[in-house]
Amino acid sequence: MATNSRSNSRATFSSEIHDIGTVQNSTTPSMVYYTERSIADYFPPHLLKKVVSEVVSTFLLVFVTCGAAAISAHDVTRISQLGQSVAGGLIVVVMIYAVGHISGAHMNPAVTLAFAIFRHFPWIQVPFYWAAQFTGAICASFVLKAVLHPITVIGTTEPVGPHWHALVIEVVVTFNMMFVTLAVATDTRAVGELAGLAVGSSVCITSIFAG
Repeated sequence: MATNSRSNSRATFSSEIHDIGTVQNSTTPSMVYYTERSIADYFPPHLLKKVVSEVVSTFLLVFVTCGAAAISAHDVTRISQLGQSVAGGLIVVVMIYAVGHISGAHMNPAVTLAFAIFRHFPWIQVPFYWAAQFTGAICASFVLKAVLHPITVIGTTEPVGPHWHALVIEVVVTFNMMFVTLAVATDTRAVGELAGLAVGSSVCITSIFAG
């Protein structure tokens, strides 16, 4: 009986070792695949397409908003303050629906940073998006300077009251814009199809109030 007990124990122990070895062998490929998939997520093949989309969308955002503001400052009869605010909001809506499915249509380094902080965007792609946004904005500025000559003030706004008033207003309107953007773009319970309209309306409202 003792011999049978030892034989059963050895068989059970051998079976357990075999099972552990089987599990280890079966999990090793999946672990390797997970690592490769993570790298692919950080540097997807279509990253260049996303970067180009950010360059184009940021270029058009700056071109329209700053161009409308410059024309309004030069001749208010052509574009009113309300008109330039609506133009800024509409271009945001249009760009979100145009390239949102490609790059997310951040068009703003602050938006990219906020998405990364709240873990809705990989940190490793942040420098690429920032470079794209800076490139688009700078190119739009030079184009506006060329086509709006002799207008020299290109969309520059100045506070009309105390500087601390302007600071408080900027904090409030920036919070409003970022709150709406994060709420509709990152919360799965929000209606994704209306995200562009919500963000664009937020930009329009803040521009009307504080522009």
